[in-house]
Amino acid sequence: MPNGGLEPLRADDPREIAGYALEARIGEGGMGTVFLTRTGEGRPVALKLIRREHAQSESFRKRFAREVEAARRVHGHHLVPVVDHDAEAARPWLATRYVPGLPLDDALAGHGPLPLKSVLQLTACAAHALDAVHTAGVIHRDVKPGNLLLTTEGPWLLDFGIARAVGTASMTTVGRMVGTPKYMSPEHALGKQLTPASDVFTLGLVAAEAAAGRHPYGEGGGLVVATRIAGTDHEPPDLGAHPAVLREVLRACLAARPEERPTAAEVAQHCRLAAGRDVRDFDGWLPKPLAAALAGIERAARDPRASGWLTRIRRAP
Repeated sequence: MPNGGLEPLRADDPREIAGYALEARIGEGGMGTVFLTRTGEGRPVALKLIRREHAQSESFRKRFAREVEAARRVHGHHLVPVVDHDAEAARPWLATRYVPGLPLDDALAGHGPLPLKSVLQLTACAAHALDAVHTAGVIHRDVKPGNLLLTTEGPWLLDFGIARAVGTASMTTVGRMVGTPKYMSPEHALGKQLTPASDVFTLGLVAAEAAAGRHPYGEGGGLVVATRIAGTDHEPPDLGAHPAVLREVLRACLAARPEERPTAAEVAQHCRLAAGRDVRDFDGWLPKPLAAALAGIERAARDPRASGWLTRIRRAP
């Protein structure tokens, strides 16, 4: 996408939703499309509009309403706050603060693995965010590189699209897994009841991939990797190439049994001590080429008219 994640509106995209004038596309996923817009005061907002076909599904509407409820319940550092929403609209939507940045999966694809200090800060801050999620009585259920946004202000945990309250019944059904198969805990892949420890496992997967540039359970399709994860008690991941200080926390997070994993708060504390610095000091926290790319994204979001790019968007048919 041009301009670090923004692309022009397409001919069939709406130009306005509930009074919000849409300026550009931020991204698109299985649930819907995310657009850049602004509040009346000019603050940038990311508005997620669910797909038309999903809007006709009562079960999907309930799922979207749950996302809104979960997102509104959770507050804390490195969590993007909800600005506005309408879960009852003909096409439901959710607006959150727009944080200009680059998803971790895109950063790894474009810039390679992160250095150890960056991985420790990323993991610590994501663990702090998960601790807030779990304290609010919610399980995220979809911690993956695409849901961790890198910015010059640190990492942000995104997307509560399949979050559930702790203790509610599993949504996994025979032949269908709700979530991202390559980033599931063993119990999630096996369709068992989930606890916050499931999010800790998937955070371990993300941290391992951020450091090595590859998934700790190897290559292959989503279901192939999920099958390996489900059998991790017999064939644990090979973490021998990871630095010892990181390998310790990865092994703990990736324990086969949920009760043997640390809490998110304990992961954050371990990474903070291992980093040997304030993990919320983001001065120079990322490699210079990646930091430069993020700075360009921020400039485009802060002053899009400077380059005339968004002006061209508004003129598009």
